[in-house]
Amino acid sequence: MAERSFVKEVEKLRAGDGEVFRGEGILAITKALLQNGVGYVGGYQGSPISHLMDVLADAQDILGELGVHYEASASEAAAAAMLAASVHYPIRGAVTFKSTVGTNVASDALANLASGGVTGGALVIVGEDYGEGSSIMQERSHAFAMKSQIWLLDPRPNLPSIVKAVGDGFELSEASNTPVMLQVRIRSCHVHGEFNCKDNLRPHTTVADALESPKRDLGRIVLPPASFLHEQEKVTKRLPAALDYISKNKLNEHFGPEKAKVGIILQGGMYNGVIRALQRVGLADVNGATAVPLYVMNVTYPLHQGEILEFCEGKDAVLVVEEGYPDYLEQAIGAMLQKSGQTIKLTGKGPFPAAGEYTGQVMLDSIQIFLAQHSDLLPDKGRAPNKPAELPDLKELQQTVPMRPPGFCIGCPERPIFAATKLVENELGEHHIASDIGCHLFSIMPPFGIGSTTMGYGLGPASASAFNTTETDRRTISFMGDGGFWHNGLTTSIGNAVFNQNDGVIVIVDNYYSAATGGQDILSSRANNKSKSTKHPIAEAVKGIGVKWVRQVDRTYDVTQMQNVLKEALTTPEKGPKVIVASSECMLNLQRREKPLLNKAIKDQKRVVKTKFGVDEDVCTGDHGCMRLSGCPSLTVKTLDDPLRDDSVAHIDQNCVGCGNCGEVADAAVLCPSFYQADTIHNPSSSEKLLRKLQDRVISALQNWRERRSLIIEEL
Repeated sequence: MAERSFVKEVEKLRAGDGEVFRGEGILAITKALLQNGVGYVGGYQGSPISHLMDVLADAQDILGELGVHYEASASEAAAAAMLAASVHYPIRGAVTFKSTVGTNVASDALANLASGGVTGGALVIVGEDYGEGSSIMQERSHAFAMKSQIWLLDPRPNLPSIVKAVGDGFELSEASNTPVMLQVRIRSCHVHGEFNCKDNLRPHTTVADALESPKRDLGRIVLPPASFLHEQEKVTKRLPAALDYISKNKLNEHFGPEKAKVGIILQGGMYNGVIRALQRVGLADVNGATAVPLYVMNVTYPLHQGEILEFCEGKDAVLVVEEGYPDYLEQAIGAMLQKSGQTIKLTGKGPFPAAGEYTGQVMLDSIQIFLAQHSDLLPDKGRAPNKPAELPDLKELQQTVPMRPPGFCIGCPERPIFAATKLVENELGEHHIASDIGCHLFSIMPPFGIGSTTMGYGLGPASASAFNTTETDRRTISFMGDGGFWHNGLTTSIGNAVFNQNDGVIVIVDNYYSAATGGQDILSSRANNKSKSTKHPIAEAVKGIGVKWVRQVDRTYDVTQMQNVLKEALTTPEKGPKVIVASSECMLNLQRREKPLLNKAIKDQKRVVKTKFGVDEDVCTGDHGCMRLSGCPSLTVKTLDDPLRDDSVAHIDQNCVGCGNCGEVADAAVLCPSFYQADTIHNPSSSEKLLRKLQDRVISALQNWRERRSLIIEEL
């Protein structure tokens, strides 16, 4: 169950020629694929293109009507390998995944695809997960594109440009027999706008057609001596063909006056930020008309030397706007200018920071610095740029605003797993703990502070393999999610542990979905999926690969049980990998499914029980030990009006979803028994209403009795 449904929105994909499409970037990309006769699509979810996979999944009926094959791939490598269908057959194919981690996983297939080349258009839509909203290491796709000679498109972030780039990508790929990457940043994925549609096209050749007429070209297979010829073909045939297509079809764009003393060369994806900065300094208007010439590279690899030199001719200073490090574009353009003998002042990573996202403020400040350095060269109608505003004192800000580390969602079933781990370590001592990619990685943050490394998706147990030694009895603990398990972990981590007789403890966090990427179904999901095979238990797969010691925990909220199983795994004399499958459904997906049903039941006058938890203020000691072992956002502090109690007490706010983890933790850690459960009954039965009246009367009577007793004691 994905976090967002696009069932209604995908109907827009049926729009025909001349109709205006209005919507989000990811929907526009899907529509563009259909307009350009794509034959098959696949991919693996991950920000910022998770919703693109959700759109494709919800549009399967439309894809099927056009004869388009869709597949939710097991990994980015599986997705990239799909493009093999375009090697021998004139079929257009597209796959999508996040970059750069997805590109790293897919690297083997992509490198082989780029070596042998393609016949049909092959498009790789990479979500460039870069900047302050990113969840991964900060790298760029550009290096991979150069390394394997895959052309890289970076369109301006508006719907007409993105849609055009999809068509350009397919045609460029076919014209040069080379796969093409289409890079979309988070703003491109979620930007809203409109464009004029074309009719959807059924693929000229479908995958079914290809199966009926198999083809084979030995020269396309990556094996010596053909692989040596591939390298030469890239340089002598494919690159010239690509440059010719780029130039003839004007894939790169020029804005502003033809002649000026200063100019800006920029990645297409940076266009909105650059034009906004120029507007703010008075050198562009709200319609995008600019007094400073712009050379917008919607194709950032390969660079078209002729176009760049032509743009730079007659200018004294040029600014290169290139987000991220290293400065590949600036270096390449500098080399072109040097070889051509031009003496232009080329600037880039000077006014601009060497690394980091080019936010609106960074863009404005950096462009202002460049323009101030060359104010004498600016057009007469442009005003002298202002001095960049000074940034606030971040140290002072950090002292004023408390840190808010990312953490688990309210009611997350993974929180009790790490509470149990912390309790076990309090008893047995600290262990080396290897983490993995996924929601469970939040364990490294307060209040748990559990986990030392994260090396890749499904690689948590493998990253602890160096500590597999017989010189000590202390075992490692490794965590891995169910998404990572099926993506890479079954072979790379579990198989590796079995083969090398690893004696460590492996905890597989099973929340029924690929939860961190948006709640997509995977092999072990419990839900029914009309087009995918689910309900394959992780424990069975683990046993099938050779693990002997396997424990299944079906309710992670039972902290005591989790604690006992972990302790058993760390102390058992049995050798070999110890695998614990800790299963409970992702609370976000559970709430998405259950809340509408409960609200409907209440509206239909059906009996519904909603559970909440609270803290008895009279019992709470105020030591906050429960928070240090829980960290639930709904568990907070409250200051009492009682003048005799200085310390704040624990308090559960209205966001509580009734998972019970706070009470379970308090019980397992032998903390104060201050938690209580309260059930709210909607549309109660007649007997329940009668029982409530009797309870109210008994409570009232007892309260009156206590008050009378207090008065008697005072009189005595």
